Amino acid sequence: MHNFETIRYTVEQRVATISLNQPKTLNAISQRMRQELKQAIDACEADDEVRVVVLSAQGRGFCSGTDLSEGLAGYDNIEAQLLEEYKPVLMAIHQSDKLFIASIHGVCAGVGAALAMTCDLAVMADDAYLFLAFAGLSLVPDGGMSFHLVNAMGYKRAIQLFAESGRLSAEQCVHYGLANKHCAAENLVAETTHFAQSLAQGAPLAQKFGKQIMRSVHDSDFETIFHAESRLQTTCMDSTDSKNAVAAFFKKEKAVFIGE
Repeated sequence: MHNFETIRYTVEQRVATISLNQPKTLNAISQRMRQELKQAIDACEADDEVRVVVLSAQGRGFCSGTDLSEGLAGYDNIEAQLLEEYKPVLMAIHQSDKLFIASIHGVCAGVGAALAMTCDLAVMADDAYLFLAFAGLSLVPDGGMSFHLVNAMGYKRAIQLFAESGRLSAEQCVHYGLANKHCAAENLVAETTHFAQSLAQGAPLAQKFGKQIMRSVHDSDFETIFHAESRLQTTCMDSTDSKNAVAAFFKKEKAVFIGE
């Protein structure tokens, strides 16, 4: 049982849901929330029953960014805070064996946008938008947001979006590959739940290793990726899941995956 103050944490049908729960501040990310996010992500990683994780939010919007009312929350400078409190959360998602789905409604701003974009997949309500507020506060993007934007949009569009403190609608996010799908706001929970539960029935080993390979593409060349695929394909083919799935294919039955 997890008792959190700033987030909600539930597990149902092999899907864990971590929901930001500070609606009065539009889920501004406080020091306490950063700590609890890391604890919840670690709990997901340690739980073999969890195969997919949904990151959502309560209230009128997904996240308004960092809780500016706390200042540096005890740190000498923002670099130290980013490295000590934000990086562990974002890297835990990046390096997780599980697939993370961001479920986004309303405003998704600042480092909150970086949190959402670090997830492997994203579903956005039609009223959702990414807001790059940094330049308007004389700040640069943080939380790895520059990485996501330039990879998705290219340099020229990304630097324009940043410099103008611009917004990207849900439709634009899908267009640029920053989100997988968008839907009516009233259908967001149902759409995300269906997506997550469908993925949770998939092969955990294939998802784990597929994520590892695809996350490393930007830091590798073709030959390195080819060899990584070949090595991990051997591991997958030797697994009980793969053998059972091949047998089920020939029997015209649905495969059931156990993660072994």
